[in-house]
Amino acid sequence: MNAVMLTLGSARASRAGDCALAIGNLSQESVRRWRRKRHAGARALPGIVFVALLCARSTSCLAQTDPAAEPAVLAVAKALPAVVNINTERVIRRSVRDPIEDFYAQFFGYYRGRPREIRQTLQSLGSGFIVDPAGYIVTNQHVVERAADLKIQVTTNNGKTYSAHYITGDEKKDLAFIKIDSKETFPFISLENISPNLLGETVIVVGNAVGYGSSISRGVLSATKRDISIDNIEYKDLVQTDAAINPGNSGGPVIDISGRLVGISSAKMAFTPQGVPTQGLGFAIPADVVRDSVAKFKAFAEKHSGQKVQPAAEETSASANAERLFGMQLQDLSEDLTQLLGYQPGRGVLISAVESDSPADEAGIERGLVIYEIGQRNVNSVKEVETLLSRASSGTSVDFAVGVVRANGTQRVETVALAAR
Repeated sequence: MNAVMLTLGSARASRAGDCALAIGNLSQESVRRWRRKRHAGARALPGIVFVALLCARSTSCLAQTDPAAEPAVLAVAKALPAVVNINTERVIRRSVRDPIEDFYAQFFGYYRGRPREIRQTLQSLGSGFIVDPAGYIVTNQHVVERAADLKIQVTTNNGKTYSAHYITGDEKKDLAFIKIDSKETFPFISLENISPNLLGETVIVVGNAVGYGSSISRGVLSATKRDISIDNIEYKDLVQTDAAINPGNSGGPVIDISGRLVGISSAKMAFTPQGVPTQGLGFAIPADVVRDSVAKFKAFAEKHSGQKVQPAAEETSASANAERLFGMQLQDLSEDLTQLLGYQPGRGVLISAVESDSPADEAGIERGLVIYEIGQRNVNSVKEVETLLSRASSGTSVDFAVGVVRANGTQRVETVALAAR
Protein backbone atom coordinates (compact mmCIF):
# COMPACT_ATOMS: atom_id res chain seq x y z
CA MET A 1 0.00 0.00 0.00
CA ASN A 2 2.94 2.34 0.75
CA ALA A 3 4.31 1.72 -2.73
CA VAL A 4 0.97 2.54 -4.24
CA MET A 5 0.73 5.79 -2.29
CA LEU A 6 4.17 6.94 -3.29
CA THR A 7 3.36 6.50 -7.01
CA LEU A 8 0.34 8.81 -6.88
CA GLY A 9 1.05 12.24 -8.38
CA SER A 10 0.14 15.35 -6.50
CA ALA A 11 -2.71 16.24 -8.87
CA ARG A 12 -4.25 12.77 -8.62
CA ALA A 13 -3.88 12.80 -4.84
CA SER A 14 -5.54 16.22 -4.71
CA ARG A 15 -8.52 14.87 -6.70
CA ALA A 16 -8.70 11.92 -4.31
CA GLY A 17 -8.75 14.27 -1.33
CA ASP A 18 -11.50 16.35 -2.90
CA CYS A 19 -13.48 13.22 -3.62
CA ALA A 20 -13.07 12.07 -0.02
CA LEU A 21 -14.44 15.42 1.13
CA ALA A 22 -17.37 15.13 -1.26
CA ILE A 23 -18.56 11.82 0.05
CA GLY A 24 -18.22 12.93 3.65
CA ASN A 25 -16.36 9.87 4.86
CA LEU A 26 -13.53 11.89 6.42
CA SER A 27 -13.42 14.78 8.89
CA GLN A 28 -11.92 18.14 7.96
CA GLU A 29 -9.07 17.59 10.42
CA SER A 30 -8.26 14.21 8.89
CA VAL A 31 -7.99 15.75 5.43
CA ARG A 32 -5.74 18.54 6.69
CA ARG A 33 -3.46 15.98 8.35
CA TRP A 34 -3.44 13.91 5.14
CA ARG A 35 -2.51 16.92 3.03
CA ARG A 36 0.31 17.90 5.46
CA LYS A 37 1.69 14.38 5.24
CA ARG A 38 1.39 14.45 1.45
CA HIS A 39 3.58 17.59 1.22
CA ALA A 40 6.06 15.99 3.64
CA GLY A 41 6.10 12.75 1.63
CA ALA A 42 4.79 10.76 4.61
CA ARG A 43 2.42 7.86 4.64
CA ALA A 44 -1.31 8.31 3.97
CA LEU A 45 -4.10 6.70 5.86
CA PRO A 46 -4.95 3.32 4.24
CA GLY A 47 -8.64 4.20 4.07
CA ILE A 48 -7.87 7.45 2.20
CA VAL A 49 -5.71 5.60 -0.32
CA PHE A 50 -8.55 3.15 -0.99
CA VAL A 51 -11.04 5.98 -1.59
CA ALA A 52 -8.52 7.82 -3.74
CA LEU A 53 -7.93 4.80 -5.95
CA LEU A 54 -11.67 4.28 -6.43
CA CYS A 55 -12.30 7.90 -7.33
CA ALA A 56 -9.29 8.17 -9.59
CA ARG A 57 -10.65 5.37 -11.78
CA SER A 58 -13.96 7.12 -12.48
CA THR A 59 -15.10 10.58 -13.53
CA SER A 60 -17.50 10.72 -10.61
CA CYS A 61 -17.69 8.79 -7.36
CA LEU A 62 -21.49 8.77 -7.62
CA ALA A 63 -21.74 7.91 -11.34
CA GLN A 64 -24.03 5.00 -12.28
CA THR A 65 -23.49 2.36 -15.01
CA ASP A 66 -24.82 3.59 -18.36
CA PRO A 67 -27.37 1.08 -19.82
CA ALA A 68 -26.19 2.04 -23.30
CA ALA A 69 -22.84 0.47 -22.46
CA GLU A 70 -24.25 -2.92 -21.43
CA PRO A 71 -22.81 -5.74 -23.57
CA ALA A 72 -26.26 -7.13 -24.44
CA VAL A 73 -27.47 -3.69 -25.59
CA LEU A 74 -24.38 -3.25 -27.75
CA ALA A 75 -24.78 -6.73 -29.23
CA VAL A 76 -28.41 -6.06 -30.20
CA ALA A 77 -27.50 -2.70 -31.72
CA LYS A 78 -24.83 -4.44 -33.77
CA ALA A 79 -27.10 -7.23 -35.11
CA LEU A 80 -30.49 -5.54 -35.41
CA PRO A 81 -29.87 -3.57 -38.66
CA ALA A 82 -29.29 -6.89 -40.47
CA VAL A 83 -32.48 -8.58 -39.18
CA VAL A 84 -35.54 -8.57 -41.46
CA ASN A 85 -39.19 -9.50 -41.18
CA ILE A 86 -40.38 -11.85 -43.93
CA ASN A 87 -43.92 -11.91 -45.27
CA THR A 88 -44.84 -14.56 -47.84
CA GLU A 89 -48.05 -14.99 -49.77
CA ARG A 90 -49.39 -17.59 -52.17
CA VAL A 91 -52.72 -18.44 -53.76
CA ILE A 92 -53.97 -22.04 -53.70
CA ARG A 93 -56.98 -23.77 -55.15
CA ARG A 94 -59.01 -26.17 -53.04
CA SER A 95 -61.94 -28.40 -53.79
CA VAL A 96 -64.66 -28.28 -51.15
CA ARG A 97 -68.10 -29.78 -50.74
CA ASP A 98 -71.19 -28.60 -48.99
CA PRO A 99 -71.49 -30.10 -45.46
CA ILE A 100 -74.94 -31.38 -46.41
CA GLU A 101 -73.27 -33.37 -49.18
CA ASP A 102 -70.97 -34.98 -46.61
CA PHE A 103 -73.96 -35.84 -44.45
CA TYR A 104 -75.77 -37.30 -47.48
CA ALA A 105 -72.72 -39.38 -48.43
CA GLN A 106 -72.51 -40.95 -44.95
CA PHE A 107 -75.91 -42.54 -45.44
CA PHE A 108 -76.05 -43.18 -49.18
CA GLY A 109 -72.37 -43.80 -49.92
CA TYR A 110 -71.86 -41.30 -52.72
CA TYR A 111 -71.94 -37.61 -53.55
CA ARG A 112 -74.73 -36.16 -55.65
CA GLY A 113 -72.77 -33.17 -56.94
CA ARG A 114 -69.24 -32.31 -57.95
CA PRO A 115 -66.98 -30.42 -55.54
CA ARG A 116 -66.81 -26.64 -55.69
CA GLU A 117 -63.43 -25.00 -56.26
CA ILE A 118 -62.36 -22.05 -54.13
CA ARG A 119 -59.21 -19.92 -54.15
CA GLN A 120 -57.48 -19.04 -50.93
CA THR A 121 -54.60 -16.71 -50.14
CA LEU A 122 -52.19 -18.07 -47.54
CA GLN A 123 -49.77 -15.82 -45.69
CA SER A 124 -46.92 -16.65 -43.36
CA LEU A 125 -44.72 -14.45 -41.22
CA GLY A 126 -41.18 -15.11 -40.10
CA SER A 127 -37.76 -13.64 -39.68
CA GLY A 128 -34.40 -13.78 -41.39
CA PHE A 129 -31.12 -11.91 -41.49
CA ILE A 130 -28.81 -10.53 -44.14
CA VAL A 131 -25.50 -12.37 -44.50
CA ASP A 132 -24.03 -10.41 -47.40
CA PRO A 133 -24.05 -6.66 -48.25
CA ALA A 134 -25.62 -7.50 -51.64
CA GLY A 135 -28.85 -8.41 -49.82
CA TYR A 136 -28.64 -12.20 -49.49
CA ILE A 137 -30.79 -13.48 -46.61
CA VAL A 138 -30.81 -16.78 -44.76
CA THR A 139 -33.98 -18.01 -43.04
CA ASN A 140 -35.88 -21.23 -42.29
CA GLN A 141 -37.13 -23.25 -45.23
CA HIS A 142 -40.52 -23.60 -43.59
CA VAL A 143 -40.85 -19.78 -43.54
CA VAL A 144 -40.60 -19.60 -47.34
CA GLU A 145 -41.87 -23.07 -48.19
CA ARG A 146 -42.69 -23.49 -51.89
CA ALA A 147 -41.20 -20.04 -52.41
CA ALA A 148 -41.10 -20.47 -56.20
CA ASP A 149 -44.85 -19.90 -56.00
CA LEU A 150 -44.67 -17.13 -53.43
CA LYS A 151 -44.74 -13.41 -53.28
CA ILE A 152 -41.96 -12.55 -50.79
CA GLN A 153 -41.57 -9.21 -49.06
CA VAL A 154 -38.94 -8.33 -46.47
CA THR A 155 -38.96 -5.35 -44.14
CA THR A 156 -35.69 -4.10 -42.72
CA ASN A 157 -35.24 -2.61 -39.27
CA ASN A 158 -35.43 0.95 -40.64
CA GLY A 159 -38.96 0.26 -41.90
CA LYS A 160 -38.18 -0.11 -45.62
CA THR A 161 -39.97 -2.91 -47.50
CA TYR A 162 -38.43 -4.74 -50.46
CA SER A 163 -39.46 -7.54 -52.79
CA ALA A 164 -37.27 -10.63 -52.64
CA HIS A 165 -36.97 -13.89 -54.53
CA TYR A 166 -36.13 -17.44 -53.54
CA ILE A 167 -32.77 -18.83 -54.66
CA THR A 168 -32.33 -22.25 -53.08
CA GLY A 169 -32.66 -24.14 -49.81
CA ASP A 170 -32.05 -27.32 -47.85
CA GLU A 171 -35.26 -28.92 -46.61
CA LYS A 172 -33.45 -31.42 -44.34
CA LYS A 173 -31.60 -28.63 -42.53
CA ASP A 174 -34.65 -26.32 -42.71
CA LEU A 175 -32.58 -23.52 -44.26
CA ALA A 176 -33.42 -21.28 -47.21
CA PHE A 177 -31.60 -18.58 -49.16
CA ILE A 178 -33.39 -15.56 -50.63
CA LYS A 179 -32.24 -12.24 -52.07
CA ILE A 180 -33.58 -8.71 -51.88
CA ASP A 181 -34.39 -7.28 -55.32
CA SER A 182 -32.32 -4.14 -54.90
CA LYS A 183 -28.83 -2.89 -55.76
CA GLU A 184 -28.41 -1.17 -52.41
CA THR A 185 -25.70 -2.16 -49.94
CA PHE A 186 -27.10 -3.63 -46.73
CA PRO A 187 -25.76 -4.16 -43.20
CA PHE A 188 -25.13 -7.84 -42.51
CA ILE A 189 -24.18 -10.36 -39.84
CA SER A 190 -20.79 -11.89 -40.54
CA LEU A 191 -20.47 -15.66 -40.60
CA GLU A 192 -16.68 -15.52 -40.45
CA ASN A 193 -16.55 -15.05 -36.67
CA ILE A 194 -19.28 -17.14 -35.05
CA SER A 195 -19.96 -17.86 -31.39
CA PRO A 196 -18.11 -20.77 -29.73
CA ASN A 197 -21.50 -21.88 -28.33
CA LEU A 198 -20.45 -22.51 -24.74
CA LEU A 199 -22.93 -23.98 -22.27
CA GLY A 200 -24.28 -21.29 -19.97
CA GLU A 201 -23.31 -18.32 -22.17
CA THR A 202 -25.83 -15.52 -22.55
CA VAL A 203 -27.78 -15.66 -25.81
CA ILE A 204 -30.26 -13.22 -27.35
CA VAL A 205 -33.10 -14.10 -29.74
CA VAL A 206 -33.88 -11.36 -32.28
CA GLY A 207 -36.82 -11.46 -34.68
CA ASN A 208 -40.41 -10.85 -35.62
CA ALA A 209 -42.16 -12.46 -32.62
CA VAL A 210 -45.94 -12.76 -33.21
CA GLY A 211 -45.71 -10.10 -35.90
CA TYR A 212 -43.93 -7.50 -33.80
CA GLY A 213 -40.68 -6.44 -35.44
CA SER A 214 -37.42 -5.94 -33.56
CA SER A 215 -38.45 -8.19 -30.69
CA ILE A 216 -35.76 -9.33 -28.24
CA SER A 217 -35.62 -12.15 -25.68
CA ARG A 218 -32.70 -13.24 -23.55
CA GLY A 219 -31.53 -16.46 -21.92
CA VAL A 220 -28.64 -18.89 -21.80
CA LEU A 221 -27.35 -21.64 -24.06
CA SER A 222 -28.78 -24.72 -22.36
CA ALA A 223 -27.48 -27.60 -24.48
CA THR A 224 -26.01 -28.61 -27.84
CA LYS A 225 -26.39 -31.57 -30.23
CA ARG A 226 -30.12 -31.97 -29.65
CA ASP A 227 -32.21 -34.23 -31.95
CA ILE A 228 -35.94 -33.53 -31.66
CA SER A 229 -39.22 -34.20 -33.46
CA ILE A 230 -41.94 -31.54 -33.58
CA ASP A 231 -45.13 -31.90 -35.65
CA ASN A 232 -43.64 -34.93 -37.45
CA ILE A 233 -40.58 -32.89 -38.51
CA GLU A 234 -37.15 -34.24 -37.52
CA TYR A 235 -34.51 -31.73 -36.43
CA LYS A 236 -30.86 -32.77 -35.96
CA ASP A 237 -27.91 -31.33 -33.97
CA LEU A 238 -29.75 -28.27 -32.66
CA VAL A 239 -28.65 -25.96 -29.87
CA GLN A 240 -31.08 -25.50 -26.99
CA THR A 241 -31.88 -22.27 -25.17
CA ASP A 242 -34.31 -21.08 -22.51
CA ALA A 243 -34.68 -17.70 -24.28
CA ALA A 244 -38.27 -17.24 -25.46
CA ILE A 245 -38.84 -18.31 -29.08
CA ASN A 246 -42.32 -17.35 -30.28
CA PRO A 247 -44.21 -17.70 -33.59
CA GLY A 248 -42.59 -15.31 -36.04
CA ASN A 249 -39.10 -15.73 -34.54
CA SER A 250 -38.42 -18.62 -36.94
CA GLY A 251 -35.50 -17.80 -39.22
CA GLY A 252 -34.17 -14.97 -37.06
CA PRO A 253 -30.72 -14.93 -35.49
CA VAL A 254 -29.70 -16.03 -32.02
CA ILE A 255 -26.58 -14.08 -30.99
CA ASP A 256 -24.18 -13.94 -28.05
CA ILE A 257 -23.33 -10.78 -26.11
CA SER A 258 -20.52 -10.01 -28.55
CA GLY A 259 -23.01 -9.92 -31.42
CA ARG A 260 -21.71 -13.17 -32.94
CA LEU A 261 -24.09 -15.71 -34.43
CA VAL A 262 -25.10 -18.62 -32.18
CA GLY A 263 -27.70 -20.02 -34.58
CA ILE A 264 -31.06 -19.56 -36.30
CA SER A 265 -34.30 -19.78 -34.31
CA SER A 266 -36.06 -22.87 -35.56
CA ALA A 267 -38.49 -24.52 -33.16
CA LYS A 268 -40.10 -24.37 -29.74
CA MET A 269 -41.21 -27.48 -27.89
CA ALA A 270 -44.39 -26.71 -25.95
CA PHE A 271 -45.13 -30.38 -25.16
CA THR A 272 -43.06 -33.54 -25.01
CA PRO A 273 -44.02 -36.43 -27.35
CA GLN A 274 -45.89 -37.84 -24.35
CA GLY A 275 -47.97 -34.67 -24.03
CA VAL A 276 -46.20 -33.24 -20.98
CA PRO A 277 -46.08 -29.40 -21.08
CA THR A 278 -42.60 -27.86 -21.09
CA GLN A 279 -41.05 -24.50 -20.34
CA GLY A 280 -37.90 -22.90 -21.67
CA LEU A 281 -37.23 -25.37 -24.49
CA GLY A 282 -36.32 -23.42 -27.61
CA PHE A 283 -34.07 -24.71 -30.37
CA ALA A 284 -31.85 -23.17 -33.02
CA ILE A 285 -29.83 -24.42 -35.99
CA PRO A 286 -26.17 -23.96 -34.92
CA ALA A 287 -24.06 -21.25 -36.51
CA ASP A 288 -21.49 -23.61 -38.04
CA VAL A 289 -24.23 -25.43 -39.96
CA VAL A 290 -25.60 -22.07 -41.15
CA ARG A 291 -22.14 -20.92 -42.24
CA ASP A 292 -21.42 -24.09 -44.25
CA SER A 293 -24.89 -24.08 -45.85
CA VAL A 294 -24.66 -20.41 -46.84
CA ALA A 295 -21.33 -21.10 -48.57
CA LYS A 296 -23.07 -23.76 -50.69
CA PHE A 297 -26.04 -21.48 -51.32
CA LYS A 298 -23.77 -18.68 -52.54
CA ALA A 299 -21.97 -21.07 -54.90
CA PHE A 300 -25.35 -22.10 -56.30
CA ALA A 301 -26.39 -18.45 -56.69
CA GLU A 302 -23.19 -17.60 -58.58
CA LYS A 303 -23.59 -20.59 -60.86
CA HIS A 304 -27.19 -19.67 -61.67
CA SER A 305 -26.76 -15.90 -61.71
CA GLY A 306 -29.13 -14.19 -64.09
CA GLN A 307 -31.65 -17.02 -63.87
CA LYS A 308 -34.79 -16.06 -62.02
CA VAL A 309 -37.28 -18.47 -60.55
CA GLN A 310 -40.51 -17.89 -62.42
CA PRO A 311 -43.32 -17.65 -59.89
CA ALA A 312 -46.57 -19.38 -60.59
CA ALA A 313 -49.73 -17.46 -59.90
CA GLU A 314 -51.40 -20.39 -58.23
CA GLU A 315 -50.72 -23.84 -56.88
CA THR A 316 -53.15 -26.68 -56.58
CA SER A 317 -54.27 -28.27 -53.36
CA ALA A 318 -52.34 -31.10 -51.74
CA SER A 319 -54.42 -33.94 -53.23
CA ALA A 320 -54.78 -32.40 -56.70
CA ASN A 321 -53.28 -35.31 -58.67
CA ALA A 322 -55.15 -38.00 -56.77
CA GLU A 323 -58.43 -36.17 -57.27
CA ARG A 324 -57.83 -35.08 -60.85
CA LEU A 325 -56.67 -38.48 -62.12
CA PHE A 326 -58.56 -40.95 -59.93
CA GLY A 327 -61.35 -39.04 -58.13
CA MET A 328 -59.97 -39.45 -54.58
CA GLN A 329 -59.57 -36.76 -51.96
CA LEU A 330 -56.82 -37.60 -49.46
CA GLN A 331 -55.90 -36.60 -45.94
CA ASP A 332 -52.88 -37.20 -43.70
CA LEU A 333 -53.54 -39.54 -40.79
CA SER A 334 -52.81 -37.53 -37.66
CA GLU A 335 -52.25 -39.28 -34.34
CA ASP A 336 -55.67 -38.23 -33.04
CA LEU A 337 -57.44 -39.36 -36.21
CA THR A 338 -55.57 -42.67 -36.25
CA GLN A 339 -56.53 -43.35 -32.65
CA LEU A 340 -60.15 -42.37 -33.25
CA LEU A 341 -60.48 -44.73 -36.23
CA GLY A 342 -58.58 -47.54 -34.51
CA TYR A 343 -56.02 -47.81 -37.33
CA GLN A 344 -52.38 -48.83 -37.02
CA PRO A 345 -50.40 -45.64 -36.34
CA GLY A 346 -47.69 -44.28 -38.61
CA ARG A 347 -48.92 -45.92 -41.81
CA GLY A 348 -50.86 -44.86 -44.88
CA VAL A 349 -52.95 -41.96 -46.18
CA LEU A 350 -56.67 -41.66 -45.51
CA ILE A 351 -59.18 -41.46 -48.37
CA SER A 352 -61.53 -38.71 -47.19
CA ALA A 353 -63.88 -38.67 -50.23
CA VAL A 354 -64.51 -40.54 -53.49
CA GLU A 355 -66.07 -38.84 -56.49
CA SER A 356 -69.04 -40.55 -58.08
CA ASP A 357 -68.30 -42.40 -61.37
CA SER A 358 -64.58 -41.80 -60.98
CA PRO A 359 -61.97 -44.56 -61.55
CA ALA A 360 -61.74 -45.03 -57.76
CA ASP A 361 -65.53 -45.27 -57.42
CA GLU A 362 -65.82 -47.77 -60.26
CA ALA A 363 -63.14 -49.95 -58.63
CA GLY A 364 -65.12 -50.06 -55.36
CA ILE A 365 -62.85 -47.82 -53.32
CA GLU A 366 -64.74 -46.13 -50.49
CA ARG A 367 -64.31 -43.20 -48.17
CA GLY A 368 -62.52 -44.18 -44.94
CA LEU A 369 -60.13 -46.68 -46.51
CA VAL A 370 -56.40 -46.12 -46.41
CA ILE A 371 -53.79 -46.13 -49.19
CA TYR A 372 -50.70 -47.98 -47.95
CA GLU A 373 -48.70 -48.42 -51.14
CA ILE A 374 -48.52 -46.98 -54.65
CA GLY A 375 -46.64 -49.13 -57.14
CA GLN A 376 -45.12 -51.17 -54.27
CA ARG A 377 -43.81 -48.05 -52.55
CA ASN A 378 -45.00 -47.25 -49.04
CA VAL A 379 -46.77 -43.91 -48.59
CA ASN A 380 -47.40 -42.17 -45.28
CA SER A 381 -48.33 -38.63 -46.33
CA VAL A 382 -50.34 -36.83 -48.98
CA LYS A 383 -47.12 -35.19 -50.14
CA GLU A 384 -45.57 -38.59 -50.88
CA VAL A 385 -48.65 -39.67 -52.82
CA GLU A 386 -48.62 -36.50 -54.88
CA THR A 387 -44.93 -36.89 -55.67
CA LEU A 388 -45.48 -40.41 -56.98
CA LEU A 389 -48.58 -39.41 -58.97
CA SER A 390 -46.93 -36.34 -60.49
CA ARG A 391 -45.51 -38.55 -63.24
CA ALA A 392 -48.87 -40.14 -64.09
CA SER A 393 -50.94 -38.96 -67.03
CA SER A 394 -54.29 -39.82 -68.60
CA GLY A 395 -54.53 -43.54 -69.36
CA THR A 396 -51.68 -44.51 -67.01
CA SER A 397 -52.40 -47.59 -64.87
CA VAL A 398 -51.34 -47.30 -61.22
CA ASP A 399 -51.44 -50.01 -58.55
CA PHE A 400 -52.83 -48.94 -55.17
CA ALA A 401 -52.64 -51.10 -52.03
CA VAL A 402 -55.90 -50.06 -50.33
CA GLY A 403 -57.67 -51.26 -47.22
CA VAL A 404 -57.49 -51.07 -43.43
CA VAL A 405 -54.87 -52.25 -40.96
CA ARG A 406 -56.24 -52.16 -37.41
CA ALA A 407 -54.26 -51.29 -34.29
CA ASN A 408 -54.81 -54.84 -33.04
CA GLY A 409 -53.02 -56.23 -36.09
CA THR A 410 -56.00 -57.41 -38.16
CA GLN A 411 -55.93 -56.21 -41.73
CA ARG A 412 -57.77 -56.29 -45.04
CA VAL A 413 -55.66 -54.81 -47.82
CA GLU A 414 -56.03 -55.40 -51.57
CA THR A 415 -54.07 -54.17 -54.57
CA VAL A 416 -56.28 -52.33 -57.05
CA ALA A 417 -55.15 -51.18 -60.49
CA LEU A 418 -56.65 -47.82 -61.48
CA ALA A 419 -56.46 -46.23 -64.92
CA ALA A 420 -56.04 -42.46 -64.77
CA ARG A 421 -58.87 -40.61 -66.51
